[in-house]
Amino acid sequence: MLCSHLLDTLFWAVSLVAVVVALMSVKRGRRFLEYVEDRTREPPQEPPSRWPSVALIVPVKGVETGLASNLGSLASQDYPSFELIVCCSDPYDPALEVVRATLGQSCSLVIAGEPSSEIGEKIHNLTAAVAAAGDGAEVFVFADSDGQVPPDWLRKLVAPLEDLTLGATTAFRWHFPVEGGFWPLMRSVWDSAIATILDTQDRSFAWGGGTAVRRESFDAAQVPNHWRGAVSDDYRLSDAMQSANLGIRFVPEAMVPTIGQCTRPEFLHWTVRQLTITRVYRFRMWIGGCVTHILYCTAQLLCVLQLLNGNWIGLGALLAIVVPGMAIGGMRAYACALVFPDREAWLERYGWAYFWMTPLATWIWLYAFLRSGMTRRISWRGRTYELRSEREVREVGRT
Repeated sequence: MLCSHLLDTLFWAVSLVAVVVALMSVKRGRRFLEYVEDRTREPPQEPPSRWPSVALIVPVKGVETGLASNLGSLASQDYPSFELIVCCSDPYDPALEVVRATLGQSCSLVIAGEPSSEIGEKIHNLTAAVAAAGDGAEVFVFADSDGQVPPDWLRKLVAPLEDLTLGATTAFRWHFPVEGGFWPLMRSVWDSAIATILDTQDRSFAWGGGTAVRRESFDAAQVPNHWRGAVSDDYRLSDAMQSANLGIRFVPEAMVPTIGQCTRPEFLHWTVRQLTITRVYRFRMWIGGCVTHILYCTAQLLCVLQLLNGNWIGLGALLAIVVPGMAIGGMRAYACALVFPDREAWLERYGWAYFWMTPLATWIWLYAFLRSGMTRRISWRGRTYELRSEREVREVGRT
């Protein structure tokens, strides 16, 4: 009897908190959706009086799905003045064959050489590319090689920098697995949750796959110093902008579509890596998310226990906890439709996933949080790093 009473008390306490957290998440999701609606539906703004010259920097390593098309989309930007710089550490990397065949002389190729064991390979390559950029480049734009962007992508990302209170603008990725599949769709559902929490008040983090930074701000914020001894280019660049009191504006209309597939082990490994990096570089954010997901999933288990004991209040509580998250998933699908109107056919086929797969995605978030709390090691593009602190990394192996 005492055990049952304690279980009931715990059920009510945890469930009520979980419901409150779920409703607060709906409010945040609604704020994100309204921001996307404003950005995508407002009349086109007048272009800057003068478009600044751009150094568009893309690190490559290995041949990935759609690499030639992705690079071609970056080289074909409808922008008055930009230099495409492709950087790589290994002169024999197979990706360079694709680069040369696809881009020819339309890009500058920077071979950064073997990085030190005390810095991430990507940051090493980016630093070399920045140093190689022409003196006339007024804006650095950093892009990843796994996204295929429309011709006006560069304009959308650069235009807001006319606001001098900003140091950078940023986009984010959205996964569109062409062939569907459970785990590729789950990755899209899981990752879309990150987009929802991007700040709408010019305090976002600068995502490394799509960020524009004025060169003046880059130098004033001493970004290379922040990159030293790090593996996360985007978190450290964000720290640099924050230290310099410069805003970072999220530009949802410049979000980047990716089409790659993934297996279950690849997806789970990727989630743990993302959150391990977050634990080291944004511990307060990580611990908040970890505690929230422990609470959220514990509440669901307690609801199931109530049902197994014949108490149907458990079903009502479970729905009150789970349905708001599913509603947020629906909001994300709608936001996706606003940002990517050309993906209508894909959304008609797979858009249901953002609603129905969200409850399971919550448990994968819990798994990734718990696993990331047990390690400081990540494997990234064939190299294994030990993240000793946000300012100290050590390469400890290769695969």
